[in-house]
Amino acid sequence: MFFLYHFIDKAFTCYFWMIIIVIISSWFPEARDHKIIRFVRRFTDPYMDIFRRVIPPIGGTLDISPLLALFMLHILEAVIKRAIFFSI
Repeated sequence: MFFLYHFIDKAFTCYFWMIIIVIISSWFPEARDHKIIRFVRRFTDPYMDIFRRVIPPIGGTLDISPLLALFMLHILEAVIKRAIFFSI
C-alpha cells in the first residue's frame, strides 16, 4: 500500500506542476506553440476546461479557473490519499 500511496502522491505532484507550467506559459503568447507546452496542455486542458465552463474569464482576459482547478486537485488528492491510508 505504501507504493500506491507514494505513486498517487507523485502523480498528483506532477499534474500540479503541469498546471503551473500552463499558467505561466499563458503569460507568454509565443510559448503556446512550443511542443512541450502543447504536450502538457494535451493533458491539462480537459481537466481545466471543466472549470473554464463554470468560471468564465473576467473581463475576457483574466482566467481564474486554474485556481479552482488547483484547489479541487488538492482536495481530490487528499481524499484519495486518506482512502488509501485508512484502508491499510
